[in-house]
Amino acid sequence: MKNTHLLGGLTPDQFLRRHWQKKPLLVRNAIPEMRALLAREDLFNLAAREDVESRLITNFRRQWKMQQGPLTSLPSITQKNWTLLVQGVNLHDDQADQLLHQFRFIPDCRLDDLMISYATDGGGVGAHVDSYDVFLLQAHGQRRWRISAQQDLRLRDDLPLKILRHFEPEQEFILNPGDMLYLPPQYAHEGVAVGECMTYSIGFRAPGWQELGEAFLAFMADAIELPGLYSDPALQSTRKPGAISDQMMNAVHRSLQKLASTTADREIFLGEYLSEPKHSVSFDRHPKPLGALQFYKAAARDGIRLHRKTRMLHRGIYIFMNGESYSPNASDRRILRKLADNRAIEAHHLAQASVDLRESLYRWYLDGWVDLQARRTIQKS
Repeated sequence: MKNTHLLGGLTPDQFLRRHWQKKPLLVRNAIPEMRALLAREDLFNLAAREDVESRLITNFRRQWKMQQGPLTSLPSITQKNWTLLVQGVNLHDDQADQLLHQFRFIPDCRLDDLMISYATDGGGVGAHVDSYDVFLLQAHGQRRWRISAQQDLRLRDDLPLKILRHFEPEQEFILNPGDMLYLPPQYAHEGVAVGECMTYSIGFRAPGWQELGEAFLAFMADAIELPGLYSDPALQSTRKPGAISDQMMNAVHRSLQKLASTTADREIFLGEYLSEPKHSVSFDRHPKPLGALQFYKAAARDGIRLHRKTRMLHRGIYIFMNGESYSPNASDRRILRKLADNRAIEAHHLAQASVDLRESLYRWYLDGWVDLQARRTIQKS
């Protein structure tokens, strides 16, 4: 699905050098003949599901309200000023997943998901900023965007939404189907539907350092080993029983120094952390799976692909998949890196797979993490 229009004639390197986290980019006709990938009814059905993150935002009678999903009841499509946001549509629809993959010139560890915003006339979420980069692709109807590089990012404290207290737009665009607007983090913007519309937001992960730090400490807590107990056979009597002695402080200091992390610790943590699916993601095991021998024969004939929900990364000697880490041999590692980079692998690449890798592939197949290439059909879950 290579698209030379996507970045307005810029190569990915040119875009990253000139615009990424620096300044906006408006691309007219980024995806020619763009049409909504999901019908309105299909999107509404997704919003009603327990395993899908969705929000309803209304601004009726100038009062902002937000309701978290699942959303089994929505306002009439003839009523103005409401918006439905559905996150992670790429996890549930192959066409949305394929669209998201057009942006894989950004590493998968940064690429997050495709959100669909459905809005009736006048619908929006107010003037705001995002903490991450975003591509705003118009899929159906029109949306008016106003943007600003303003430094005043204070928020109103009387609303359930993060809406800017003051918004002074500097530029204004109306996007038609196929048009796309890129915005770097912390760039003020406001989108308002002109009639009924759908906008696809391609968002990126930007974990906070505090979040990473807390997750790393939890990771290390499961890995540390400090055997033995504190002891002080040379303990002497004291006239200050309330004081902590230098002897005890030094002993604790020496022990805690052993907690220093290694490069391997940090690599394994980051790979497992970044490949961990979101809490709402679940995998369906095959109801009638092939036997191991049948699977190996089919894979040797057709190749395999990752399920659209699977997150797979690699770093050095490690392979990461859905929050788990592996350290295969060099030959298997080459095969798995190719699978991570291409999200599919042809049959001839599997010829050199070890017995261990073939067993892993079959286990992942049973768990719904990978599938056979021949089963690649456009489907919804």
